[in-house]
Amino acid sequence: MSMAKRVGKSLAPKVTLVAPQITAGFVHQALERAIRGVGPLDGAAVLAEKERAEHQGDDAAAIKDIIETHVRLAGAQGFLTNIGGLVTVPVAVPANIAGLALIQCRMVAAIAHLRGYDLADKRVRNGILASLLGEERMLSLIKKKKLPGTPMAVATAPVYDEHLSTVMANEVAGEIITRMAGKRIAFTVGRRVPVVGGIIGAGTDGFATWQVGRYVDREFLPRNRR
Repeated sequence: MSMAKRVGKSLAPKVTLVAPQITAGFVHQALERAIRGVGPLDGAAVLAEKERAEHQGDDAAAIKDIIETHVRLAGAQGFLTNIGGLVTVPVAVPANIAGLALIQCRMVAAIAHLRGYDLADKRVRNGILASLLGEERMLSLIKKKKLPGTPMAVATAPVYDEHLSTVMANEVAGEIITRMAGKRIAFTVGRRVPVVGGIIGAGTDGFATWQVGRYVDREFLPRNRR
């Protein structure tokens, strides 16, 4: 386990005091909004089809562009929600968590759509949530037999498992909290030099989103469209 993860786990309980609403329900809501669209952001499938058209049906190029776009979005919200330092923590942490969860869910769902997965399928939604855990965390949970398989295996399971959906969402919520807790260094630095805190937040969120995007690109193999 990396140093950042160890720090995150030790600070996670403190983050839950600032953002107690980070639950399985919150995660499912973020995914629903990512798929349906919210505010100026198109829903995942609409975004995916626009990218496909823009790249003349080249799904690989469309996926590359989707990942790059969401890395920039994640970096921008990471900068804005970490720039204020410790003074703004009660507002910034929930906003940062909500923003990052929405952005990553939208990115993963858009890639899954391009690869031929039905976003209305609850099994696929479980697979999307599994992807947000990242490869390292997923493999750890599979080894411990807490999850049945990889995101693609979950998305293509013979039947939908409602219990697994709850377990997955809870794991994602816990992972988000751990990551945010590890980023408290950005708030600490930002107390004296706010812009530095913003830069750290931007870099951390952008890199995490890039990692998830690359994982999903490798994990979700193309399916035949019906």
